[in-house]
Amino acid sequence: MLAEHTDITELPDAIREAIDAAATQAAKTFTPHGLVSYHAGIAALHRLGRGDDVPIAFVSAAPAIARELGEDSLDELVQEALRLASKTSGAVIERLIETAPLAASRLGDATVFHGYLALVTHIAANAPRALRPMLDKMDTLLGQLTLGGLRRWAQWGIHAHRTHFDDQVRYFGLESTESLAILQQERRGTLFVDVHRRIGMYLRALYGLDFILRPTAGDFESRSGYRPTIGEFIIHVPDAYDDAGDVCGLDIYRAAAVHAAAHIVHTTDRLSSDGLAPLQIAAIEVIEDARIEALAMQQFPRLRQLWSRQHTATPAQGATIGDYLDRVARALLDGSYADDHPIIADIRKRFTEAGNWRDNALSRDIGLALATQLSTLGITHRPANDILSAPYRDDNRHTWEFRGYDTRAALEERLRFSRQQRRNVSLMEFINEIDTETAGDDAQEVWVLQSELFPYEDFGVSYNASGNNAETAMPLPYPEWDYRIQMQRPAWTQVIESRPDAADASRIDDILTQHKPLTSRLQRLIEALQPQGVQRLRKQEDGDEIDLNAVLDAWTDIRRGQMPDNRFMLRHKRSVRDIAVMILLDLSESANETIAGSGQRIIDLALEAAVLTADTLERIGDPFAIHGFQSDGRHAVHYRRFKDFKQPYDAQAKGRLCGMRAELSTRMGAALRHATRLMQKQPQKQKLLLLLTDGAPADIDERDPQYLRQDAKKAVEEARRAGITSFCLSLDPLADDYVERIFGRSHAMVLDNIRRLPEKLPALYAALTK
Repeated sequence: MLAEHTDITELPDAIREAIDAAATQAAKTFTPHGLVSYHAGIAALHRLGRGDDVPIAFVSAAPAIARELGEDSLDELVQEALRLASKTSGAVIERLIETAPLAASRLGDATVFHGYLALVTHIAANAPRALRPMLDKMDTLLGQLTLGGLRRWAQWGIHAHRTHFDDQVRYFGLESTESLAILQQERRGTLFVDVHRRIGMYLRALYGLDFILRPTAGDFESRSGYRPTIGEFIIHVPDAYDDAGDVCGLDIYRAAAVHAAAHIVHTTDRLSSDGLAPLQIAAIEVIEDARIEALAMQQFPRLRQLWSRQHTATPAQGATIGDYLDRVARALLDGSYADDHPIIADIRKRFTEAGNWRDNALSRDIGLALATQLSTLGITHRPANDILSAPYRDDNRHTWEFRGYDTRAALEERLRFSRQQRRNVSLMEFINEIDTETAGDDAQEVWVLQSELFPYEDFGVSYNASGNNAETAMPLPYPEWDYRIQMQRPAWTQVIESRPDAADASRIDDILTQHKPLTSRLQRLIEALQPQGVQRLRKQEDGDEIDLNAVLDAWTDIRRGQMPDNRFMLRHKRSVRDIAVMILLDLSESANETIAGSGQRIIDLALEAAVLTADTLERIGDPFAIHGFQSDGRHAVHYRRFKDFKQPYDAQAKGRLCGMRAELSTRMGAALRHATRLMQKQPQKQKLLLLLTDGAPADIDERDPQYLRQDAKKAVEEARRAGITSFCLSLDPLADDYVERIFGRSHAMVLDNIRRLPEKLPALYAALTK
């Protein structure tokens, strides 16, 4: 980790100007700890003495890298730049930093990115002149090669042109014929970065879960290549797959991903490997693969076709133990595969007649029987070579219980200590324990004073009242989704409700006066949305009564010899609106930022938008609430209730609305769950949750940029299942990607011009509720 404290005011003007220009994105991307590390990295690169361009490049590139890979990857990039300082020029270091966001995006994983930086170090040490030409062509190289392919391509150029520097530069600049030939040779069939979204959607369509897939660089030089693996409930797959016969790389990815997902879904207990020989372990793994695939095919029969196409074993194969394992694997998967060998036939019969495939003890019993029979063949088992030939099969690490870190057990242990109990205590008990130094997040009891505490000098008035503190309710626990283990952490967050202090409500009138032309334009929307009572719909084919005017018109047409209109009924339609609306405001610290070219803050515009929308809703007559949220870690998600559904939009509500303040962070998922809970109590059939935010979910106790985004996405899905429509209006111009992933493309809008927020929010509401 870099230095913890850095004074950026001592940096040159050009660097400080770049920091100021990127400050908005940096504040939305980094946690407070990450922001300190970010500034420390800028200062460290400045101290290299290679000019201002190197740190300025880092200022621009760092937020994009952190969004892709997390904040820790920035420290590795800075350390790599410092290592290169003695081997190459500042221009090359600057180019490395400029291309780092591209590498982060194409490689897609922090571990693989670390391997990329190690490759850069290797090239700088062995062919320093080649580094700049390669970095200039990085877009083309990473568009066609995996990290393993890039490593082999670079290694070939280093060895072939070790003493011919001009040829070396031409090779790494993709200007020579041999360079293009090696590039074509190392080019892989299907890159993970190009298909990972499709694979993720495929798994979600099958199991309804968001499985985590991560690429892992493999050199693909062994017979088996790099095999998928499951570690801590994350599926690691090769960063590329070549086509296998008539099976394309995309189908191999599908098969590998759904096979690994089936392991996660259908493995409830791990098997013990104590006392087992390598042959016994290999045989049990073959049966376990067949077991979880059989369970998956009970739900999705067409998976059999996807998997069986990749099994090519035949009865003629029998030279190695691996050949027999391949034949068993195919026989248990493909019912049309004919193999009369006694061992194959016996294992197929045992497996078919077992019946209860949900118990993995079956895999151990049949696997041990298979190992015993294979040991009679007189063939030596070689674990390094006797590997299943089907490319999609993983290494079965998830099957076994090793004496190491167990993610699920650790999670359950953590949850056991996090189930806190609340107990009402007397004043003396409270005082005796109030100075306990060891109390923390793992406290098993939370003590609550039975009554208000009154100061001696002003008996009759509580401390809350005397200090004019906002009313607060008991903390409410909510779960939180952890995408890294694909589980909800129960009671992981605490939402603390409060009614904020009121301010001068006259500001509401000033806002309405300031936007009087806009309110006049909104009047037409209001009139169109207001309920019209009972309407008469004439000329209906069927209805409540006869329309005498339509009958007279029909009689007139008959007398004229014309075909009459047979729609002479009248229907009464009652026009009513049955909708409840909640406006949820993100009140994090970033809302205090001033908008460029204007003296207004984001929170001022949010207030104006909320006031205009509330005025519109009040005149239409739709019940509405205005709430806000901000967070200070998972134990303190503050939920501010400015105006509730049953509360009139009076001076008190307007005063609270004017008293809103922006501070702390944005734990969006917990706030959405609490808002969903409140809206479920409303009797209206249609419920709309309108969220106004200026950045991505983030909090001080979570450094993974994807963690809170995935939790917010899960909270939106929970609201949808509860019958609540969520729509997000984002003020972050770079939010298209993550906002659409959280709320869906049709339920999110990014406002490029923030100044238009006051007019956009009421119009958006009108469009959503027509």
